[in-house]
Amino acid sequence: MVSRDQRRRQLAREKYERQRQRRSVEQRRTKRRNVVLASVLAVVLAAGLTAYVSAGLTGRDDDADRASAPPSPSRAPDPCNRPAKGSPSARTWKKEPAMSLDTSASYTAKLATTCGAIELELDAGKAPHTVNSFAFLAGQGYFDHSRCHRLVDQNIYVLQCGDPKGTGQGTPGYTLPDENLKDPRLKGGVYPAGTVAMANRYDGQSEKTRDSGGSQFFLVYQDSKLPPNYTPFGTVTGGMDVLKKIAKAGSTPDRQTGNTAPNATVVIDKASVNKS
Repeated sequence: MVSRDQRRRQLAREKYERQRQRRSVEQRRTKRRNVVLASVLAVVLAAGLTAYVSAGLTGRDDDADRASAPPSPSRAPDPCNRPAKGSPSARTWKKEPAMSLDTSASYTAKLATTCGAIELELDAGKAPHTVNSFAFLAGQGYFDHSRCHRLVDQNIYVLQCGDPKGTGQGTPGYTLPDENLKDPRLKGGVYPAGTVAMANRYDGQSEKTRDSGGSQFFLVYQDSKLPPNYTPFGTVTGGMDVLKKIAKAGSTPDRQTGNTAPNATVVIDKASVNKS
């Protein structure tokens, strides 16, 4: 027969074993939960990094959150037309084009897009390298048939174009120096509506990431609070209604690129620069 003391010891051992098993199960659950959380965090950080690199705009948590959010279940009707026949450019160059700009002349640009014409006045005097490159690329057909790949419609309000790859990763093969960052129009850290500025890869910390503009540029359709790190090189003189129309159609996060792509089919059919 089992004595009372032996029975108590047996019950104590069984209780201890049950507690040990519960702790083991809880440890496994905690470990799995931590792995999942770490994976989610890695995805969010990757989305934030991609959004930063592709946009060239200072990293913003809200953009990263939008990039990892599920697509909207419904979209407004596409307000734009079908793109003209043709393929985006695949050309690159080893160095910045030679300066051929007349800084005393007036330069204008026209972006004939699927959503309507957008007209720009370029500031050759204050941003000569940027305008010289923009005119060069336009003359080479570099912007033709390229999709405007990013629309930001929360906190900052910009449409970003200039990447024939349409991913936010494309470059012309060279970089440009930052210019005109002390433009008096950038008051209070605000890029006013109508500003045309260069995107870049400045990380906000290392000076080594300065002077990293390329071909990507953004059009500000509503006053946007941004640090003065992006070369302003022009002003929208016609087509703000086109930009508003594009913005009204909204955007959808692209999980592959981390961008918030415009719902409207925004393609530059033809870009041209004129001197007067």
